[in-house]
Amino acid sequence: MSENETQPTQRRDQAHADPGGETAPPPTGQETGRDTGDDDGAQVSTGGETPGVPEAAIPELVIISGMSGAGRSTAAKCLEDLGWFVVDNLPPALIPTMVELGARSQGNVARIAVVVDVRGRRFFDNLRESLADLEAKHVTRRIVFLESSDEALVRRFESVRRPHPLQGDGRIVDGIAAERELLRELRGDADLVIDTSSLNVHELRAKMDAQFAGEEEPELRATVMSFGFKYGLPVDADLVADMRFLPNPHWVPELRPFTGLNDEVAAYVFNQPGAKEFLDRYAELLRLIAAGYRREGKRYVTIAIGCTGGKHRSVAMSEKLAARLAAEGVETVVVHRDMGRE
Repeated sequence: MSENETQPTQRRDQAHADPGGETAPPPTGQETGRDTGDDDGAQVSTGGETPGVPEAAIPELVIISGMSGAGRSTAAKCLEDLGWFVVDNLPPALIPTMVELGARSQGNVARIAVVVDVRGRRFFDNLRESLADLEAKHVTRRIVFLESSDEALVRRFESVRRPHPLQGDGRIVDGIAAERELLRELRGDADLVIDTSSLNVHELRAKMDAQFAGEEEPELRATVMSFGFKYGLPVDADLVADMRFLPNPHWVPELRPFTGLNDEVAAYVFNQPGAKEFLDRYAELLRLIAAGYRREGKRYVTIAIGCTGGKHRSVAMSEKLAARLAAEGVETVVVHRDMGRE
């Protein structure tokens, strides 16, 4: 890790300040997709515009469809990790409405991905009408179709012991055949067809990254969380480090009232034997782990740093470690889960 430490990009001092859990990062607008012949700054009328005020920018749209079991959910998750706003199993008739709502978001929803599949088969006939509506509004859109061989699909359904959505009282192969016929026309209209017959999850994500991530390396986002062991391990931690090998500032009367955010407490912690060495070596280890996470398509990592009460040592170490990660270009959030609980 770099020795030029910078402040983490974000901070949440209390874990309960974000009770919503894991959410998708705010989308950013990178232009990809079908060339409609219009300027990149195409706009859509949402009604009631004031003269002289620019109309709302049209979000970019990707429609993900294909065979059940071919990897639609993995493809959708990949786009979500790349910053797209993803809606699963949206009835096709509502796609234009979704685009219009995105256009009204003042740029907060610049890229939308919609998963359309046979679970919504009663709505599927509306898809062509919706696509014609989008074309009339000059919406930049792409259709990604996930394909796979019958043999691969049968193997996948049997491995999870689930029926095919269209097999009814028949066999899995009957459902696959019915679905192929239903999706035949959509497959012919697809901008991108990916055959996942011989792909694993990581290889499919790599193909999606190659199409939609541009030239940038997939971004890794880290949450560095301090916690107290007496309150329990964080259930969402990917990596856990224990700071109880360092002397506890709790037993220093003049430091006890403060937290690891206090300069004197931080100085006390890092003046202890092994503290700076741990920071340097753990940061180096995280650099190695981060490179592997990126190769495997993992976008989020939670690094938990613990001490007895989650007030002094873990807080000070979390702040320093988060600064190292931020200096390495990792988007980092600091959470002090148990600070203030004592």
